[in-house]
Amino acid sequence: MSESKQILGKNAEISRAVRLAMATALLSVASAAGAQDGGSAASSDNPEDVEEVVVTGFRASLNQALEAKQAQVGAIDMIVAEDIADFPDLNLAESLQRVPGVVIARDAGEGRQISVRGLGPQFTRVRINGIEAMSANGGTDAAGGTNRARNFDFNTFASELFSNITVRKTAAAETEEGSLGATVDLRTGRPFDYDGMTVAGSLQLGYNDLSEESDPRAAFLISNTFADGKVGALFSLAYTERKLADEGSSTVRWQNSGTAANNQFGPLDPAYVGAPTLAAINSAFRPRIPRYDKYEHEQDRLGITAALQFAPSESTEITLDVLYSEFNAERDEMFLETPVFSTTGGAGINDVNVVDAEIDASNTLVYGVFNDVDIRSEARHDELTTKFTQVGLDIEHSFSDTFSVSGLVGFAEANHDNPIQTTLLFDANNVDGYTYDYRENSRLPLISYGTADVTNPATWTLTQIRLRPQGTINSFQTASIDFEWKASDSFTLKFGPQWKNYIFKSTEERRSNGTTGNQESVLPGGAGTAPINSYSRLVSLSSGLGVPAGTARTWLIPDMNAAVDVLDLDNSALFPMGIEPALGNNNEIEEDDLGAYLQGDFSFDLGGRTLRGNVGVRYVQTDQTSDGYTFTSGAPLLASVSRDYSDTLPSLNLVYDFSDEFLVRFGAAKVMTRPNLGNLNPGAAVTVSGNNRTVTAGNPDLEPFRATSYDLSFEWYFASESLLSVALFYKDIDSFVQTIRETRPFTDNPLGLPDSVAIAACGTVAGCSPDADWQFNLPANTPGGDVQGFEISYQQPFSFLPGAWSNFGAIFNYTGVESEIDYLDATGAVVTTTDLTGLSKDAYNATLYFDNKTFSARLSAAYRADYLTTVPGRNGNDVEGTVETFNLDFSSSYNINENFTVTLEALNLTEEFDDQWVDSIGNRLSYYHFQGRQYFLGARFKY
Repeated sequence: MSESKQILGKNAEISRAVRLAMATALLSVASAAGAQDGGSAASSDNPEDVEEVVVTGFRASLNQALEAKQAQVGAIDMIVAEDIADFPDLNLAESLQRVPGVVIARDAGEGRQISVRGLGPQFTRVRINGIEAMSANGGTDAAGGTNRARNFDFNTFASELFSNITVRKTAAAETEEGSLGATVDLRTGRPFDYDGMTVAGSLQLGYNDLSEESDPRAAFLISNTFADGKVGALFSLAYTERKLADEGSSTVRWQNSGTAANNQFGPLDPAYVGAPTLAAINSAFRPRIPRYDKYEHEQDRLGITAALQFAPSESTEITLDVLYSEFNAERDEMFLETPVFSTTGGAGINDVNVVDAEIDASNTLVYGVFNDVDIRSEARHDELTTKFTQVGLDIEHSFSDTFSVSGLVGFAEANHDNPIQTTLLFDANNVDGYTYDYRENSRLPLISYGTADVTNPATWTLTQIRLRPQGTINSFQTASIDFEWKASDSFTLKFGPQWKNYIFKSTEERRSNGTTGNQESVLPGGAGTAPINSYSRLVSLSSGLGVPAGTARTWLIPDMNAAVDVLDLDNSALFPMGIEPALGNNNEIEEDDLGAYLQGDFSFDLGGRTLRGNVGVRYVQTDQTSDGYTFTSGAPLLASVSRDYSDTLPSLNLVYDFSDEFLVRFGAAKVMTRPNLGNLNPGAAVTVSGNNRTVTAGNPDLEPFRATSYDLSFEWYFASESLLSVALFYKDIDSFVQTIRETRPFTDNPLGLPDSVAIAACGTVAGCSPDADWQFNLPANTPGGDVQGFEISYQQPFSFLPGAWSNFGAIFNYTGVESEIDYLDATGAVVTTTDLTGLSKDAYNATLYFDNKTFSARLSAAYRADYLTTVPGRNGNDVEGTVETFNLDFSSSYNINENFTVTLEALNLTEEFDDQWVDSIGNRLSYYHFQGRQYFLGARFKY
């Protein structure tokens, strides 16, 4: 992980004893290794002897990043690879979480997206080799599913492909628009970075203690220069395989019955005695789909970079960068669940009789025994591929000592394809004696299935076949030219135009008969009569999950491989596909952005010290076209909506060097982020997935997010390779986009959609009708609010200590953020003022490291406080959120000689769970999963 800047923090969840034991182990190993290099210069027998200290390895990368930070005018943090093809973490997002103000969101135990200073992934713009890029993967539903937003998925890329990352937290006119939070620059290696012929590589073997699988990783780089250093060529490759087990429990939220009679339990069972009353049970929140889950992931990731550089003279340099990355994954999701609590009507919740029940103080039905319960075994198989390609040509030429020009042209395309997404449902109805119990453990409940033998094929009946292939394409083209005129020693003028074209395409197909009707409950051919035992298998939760005794840990699921042949799922005549039932996910957004900037850089004496900075303005016009399907009189119609808008974005950055060691920075700017892509769809998606009924509409006339940003920081470089800093930031968001969520019947909906649209989407799904509750998601511009906070950073090698102790060092950072955002309901009234979604009020990082010429080790902690994910919440819950996390990682390396190094790494030592909840008072389980610890043993070489 990036370790350019980091801050200590303690987590009450991890005992002092554990931390002390790990630190002691690190110290003892480091002390032994330190003896090999004879200590440091500080231990010289002759105090008059001055020995030059040559900093290498991890410590050198920290120092290089620190020097870059001090020299910059804007507020930046940088992560630099420790060595050739050796970024300090296994994933770019994992590295970025070490940067002050940066926190990450994980999918399948691996960092996927980042938030900066409380602003979520949609507000962070990513450039690769200077070209804006999008990378979209398909995650689990709990991690957001297929990425159809502007969020950048960092898990597409192997970290070994990159030489440094720069996080720009303040805006300048020369940096193109698009970010409210930060601009993240990723840079791959180039031949002029190295001195002549260079060959390097690494091999690692990983082991996960939950999946008990071994995973290989490999990286290779070769670079050389020719013609007296005027021509250079580089090629690098990285490959990773990963097999992962991912287990836990979930509920798909909680709900109560409200006042609707068709949403209430049936009469109490005759055996029921005591309290609570039936009315109280119906008004309490029950889990919509209580269940245990098991995911199995298989992933491989290939990355290739190539670079050619040509410097025909000292005044000209031409660089061609090529990057290709391919991320392949197969994922199997298996659930043993009870969907009846989220259904309506006589064939659903009205038929369930309560035998016993308990309601806690938060009005949560935490325990119940029920008769006539419908249960389900669900299996889903996904095959996913993301291919990212980028080509960029950068030309720099100096006409004189005072005038230079640079130009950049390039394109980037991320093509995400999910050609197979197959789900099969086994159902069993009217089960007696079903029990769930959250009283002893609110995250891992006891769930037993009464009279049903969930391992017996005779228990189950196939009821649904879902086929949902889908994909997205994000395509960028860009061209820019920058002019730079050094008018004097103290003033430089920069200006230039830029053109960008961005196209986003989203596609999805489902089983179709040529209409929008839901065909997923239709079982063609012999699918409904094929013996269950011919395409089923048993699956079990691992003993390490710790589920309560009495819980069903083994159950029968559809065998997806066997089902393809037995049910003839690949037969397009039996299972015709079309876009008609999934029109809402078939759309295209195109943006043409034409902009220009003017910026003045200055540096002059003031009061005997240096004041430096830049002031400028950027103007950009956005032409937007949105194509999607809407409904006219109930019939689908392809609609196209065009619009344009412009933004004028001034910026100012100042740095005053009070001394060589102490400086103050100030920044102010107007910034903007364009609305999320899915929100610009002119149509509406009306979908039914099991008992989830949703209507998601777009609004192509949305205004962008716009804000005014202020930054003030104090940086004290109090010793060599050391920093103590405090940064304050404030963002006034005056234009915001909120998804207005409302649970209501489809009939008389605010979009004017006729009931026939809902009836078609329901198909033959039990309990689904226009009168049932539907979840409406409608985007709208809202007033926004403010985000404010501070960062504290400390970094220092302990070179002042004697002997081997001088090889230690520490990096700490802490970020505190607050916000006040007004959230509206469907009427436009403010229903709550609370934090921005995705904002953690507290985040800190801490790294203790040892580094000498032979041995390097570090123990790194990353803490992120809980954060909101959905405001207002759904199904009557006030909000939804994610619980705090504390991750502890260890990394070490031993240099056998100048050319060979062995490495050992251990990740997620705290075995953190992904814990998502609903309701701030009830703290009700939504999703609770873990993936185990990960270990890597490897070796590196370089020549």
